[in-house]
Amino acid sequence: MSNAIEVRHLTRRFGQFVAVDDVSFDVRRGEIFGFLGSNGAGKSTTIRMLCGLLKPSSGSASVGGVDVTRDPEGVKRRIGYMSQRFSLYELLTVDQNIRFFGGVYGLDDVKLAARRRFVVEMAGLAGRESTLARDLAGGWRQRLALGCAILHEPAILFLDEPTGGVDPVSRRQFWRLIDTLSHAGVTVLVTTHYLDEAERCHRVALIHAGRLAAIGTTTEVKRIFEGRPIVEIRTDKAIEAMRLLDATPDVEKTSLFGTAVHAVLRDAAIRPEALADRLRSSGIDVESVALVAPSLEDVFLDVIDKAPRTGSGDAPRSAGGTAA
Repeated sequence: MSNAIEVRHLTRRFGQFVAVDDVSFDVRRGEIFGFLGSNGAGKSTTIRMLCGLLKPSSGSASVGGVDVTRDPEGVKRRIGYMSQRFSLYELLTVDQNIRFFGGVYGLDDVKLAARRRFVVEMAGLAGRESTLARDLAGGWRQRLALGCAILHEPAILFLDEPTGGVDPVSRRQFWRLIDTLSHAGVTVLVTTHYLDEAERCHRVALIHAGRLAAIGTTTEVKRIFEGRPIVEIRTDKAIEAMRLLDATPDVEKTSLFGTAVHAVLRDAAIRPEALADRLRSSGIDVESVALVAPSLEDVFLDVIDKAPRTGSGDAPRSAGGTAA
C-alpha cells in the first residue's frame, strides 16, 4: 500500500527547547493513524508542520506527495484540517460557516450546494442552519467543524484532538464518521490522549517528550510486555499494596489502573497467587488476583517510566477518563 504521509527525522526547535525530536514514520493511504501522547508531548507541533503551518527546523516530510517545506501552500490545498477548537467562526451561523469555508476552498455554486447538503445531513443539523455556531451543543459543533474541514473532499485529513471536552456519546458518533471516511479511502491522522480512541486506529504512534517511543498496531505495541506478565490485584488498600509489591524482588513496578493495582512481573514463571499470599500475610485483604492482557494504558506508563523525566503534560486518559 502506498503512503499518503512520509516523515523523516522531523525536528522542531523553539530556541533551546526541542518540541519534536527526530521523528520518522509513514501513514498509508486510507489508514486511520493515531498519534497518542500527553499534553505537551509534541503531537500538535508535529501536525502543524505536516499541515504546512509551521516550518520544520530540520528533517523532511511529504503529504500527498508534496514537500511540506518547499510547498506548504500546495499541502494546504490537498488536506483537511480540524484543530482542537473545532475551527469554526462562533458568530456565524451553521450555513454561513459552510458557505465561508466553501469559498475558502474555491467551490463553485453547484458543488457548494451539494456539499452543503452533505454536511448538514452528516452533522444532523437540518433545521438548525440559522443557529449561531456558538449556540450549538458540543457534539453538533464538532460534526459541523468536521464537515467544514472536508467540504472540498480532501484525500488526507488531520484531526488535532478533535474530541476534547465532548461527551462520550458524541465522541462515539464522531468516530463512526471517521470510520466512514476511512472506508471511503480518506487518510486520517488524528492526535488524541484518549486511550479508547487510540484503540480504534489502524496503527498508533506513542510520542513522549517530542520523541516517538513506539509505533505499530495496538497488538504490536503491546508486545513490549512479552515475558513480563501483568497481574491485576483488587483490594481496598491499593496504595499499601503498591508499596509492599514495589519492595518485592519479583515485581518490576506497579501502577494504579482505575481502582485496581497492576503489577508487572519480572518473570513469567511467577504465580499471581504468590503475590496475593504475600499481601495477605501482611494484613492486606485481596479481593481478586489474575493475569490480564496489557492495555494501551500499561504501554504508555511503561514508555513514561523508561523515558527521562521531563515533568511536561498530562497523561493520556482511559475510556473512563482515568489518567494513565
